[in-house]
Amino acid sequence: MEAINHRVNTYIESWMGPRDPRVKGWLLLENYIPTVTFSLLYLLIVWMGPKYMKNRKPYSCRGLLVPYNLGLTLLSLYMFYELVMSVYQGGYNFFCQDTHSAGEADTRMIHVLWWYYFSKLIEFMDTFFFILRKNNHQITFLHVYHHATMLNIWWFVMNWVPCGHSYFGASFNSFIHVLMYSYYGLSAVPAIRPYLWWKKYITQGQLVQFVLTMFQTSCAVVRPCGFPMGWLYFQISYCMTLILLFSNFYIQTYKRSRKTDHPNGSVNGHTNGVVSSEKVKYRKARAD
Repeated sequence: MEAINHRVNTYIESWMGPRDPRVKGWLLLENYIPTVTFSLLYLLIVWMGPKYMKNRKPYSCRGLLVPYNLGLTLLSLYMFYELVMSVYQGGYNFFCQDTHSAGEADTRMIHVLWWYYFSKLIEFMDTFFFILRKNNHQITFLHVYHHATMLNIWWFVMNWVPCGHSYFGASFNSFIHVLMYSYYGLSAVPAIRPYLWWKKYITQGQLVQFVLTMFQTSCAVVRPCGFPMGWLYFQISYCMTLILLFSNFYIQTYKRSRKTDHPNGSVNGHTNGVVSSEKVKYRKARAD
């Protein structure tokens, strides 16, 4: 196994260049094989899970969904706070920030971005809950694409550009996830659900996130500061795919919502099972 890991690492580094020594030996970052293995297992479960559940009764999972969603809310809040404070501490430049100029702030940024990377592994559970509850219509291409790619992308980010200009998308996404997962967790409590007013802004916020991230990334292309150009071009390309997919999701959802009004429907294509499938015939597909 060590020989395989060494061969894979040698091949990747011959293509990508030397890795950032500040993350050497960190959990899951030393070798790419664990990350790609988790991703392949995720895709296998996405494929096999609905087949396994086909002739079985759906599981409620309600007792797990509340702590899961609220736990991710707290983790997202922690990451957002740490990211903002790291940016403030290091005096990060919005237009372009390299990866070796902010000293201790860069180190703080690297630590919180590892948690951001790790959170993408935890978020695989979103899909697994859909499978267990037999909400297969929620497992859209957008949902699977977003979940499967983010873990892999952030493995590479953490090994080559674990701070600097990488901060913006993660910061904005952490903030959106505070809103998103808090809604899922709180909406499981019937008495609170009528007072949750922010559900309609979540998908809009995600679209704003991708547009602003692409703009901020483009600034570093126009005004370079030493941050690797290849990463900037990749980030712009990836944001474009998400803008297209989320826009299509938003348009399709809006059209269907105009035809069918379900006050207890899902948010942003996400329903972590807080609404009974027996009571709601139509629910929006989950976006990410």
